[in-house]
Amino acid sequence: MDLTVVAYVIYLLVTVALTVWVARTLSRNGRVFLADVLHGNEKLADAVNHLLVVGFYLVNLGFVTLYLKSSDQVANARELFEALSVKVGVVLLVLGVMHLGNVWVLSRIRRRGALEREQTPPVPPGAWTPPGPQGRWAAPAPAPWQ
Repeated sequence: MDLTVVAYVIYLLVTVALTVWVARTLSRNGRVFLADVLHGNEKLADAVNHLLVVGFYLVNLGFVTLYLKSSDQVANARELFEALSVKVGVVLLVLGVMHLGNVWVLSRIRRRGALEREQTPPVPPGAWTPPGPQGRWAAPAPAPWQ
């Protein structure tokens, strides 16, 4: 059997296994983060998590298959390991960049949600809070429209 074919088989086995492992790890550990980003909506967090995992698989497995072809002939074990190290290394870098991109986008969404929660006024607009006894504030008065 040609060593180039052996390199292809090993490359596919390693990169597909790495992609599945990273996707499962991100899915399992990212669920809590997504629930926080989505304000505790567990069903929505699960749905978004599943969609992210499917997209992750599609992009990474698509890249793995496109990057499979090699123009170099593999003549010996040394060249086999060199070809595999370059290919697997590039796939690992792509997996890392994909992961960092997902985390960056989700953290931006989380930060925006936290800023929106902080900007919610404690008293509805147009309502007022009368001073309580000894200069302390009392509970907010009900709004006139309630």
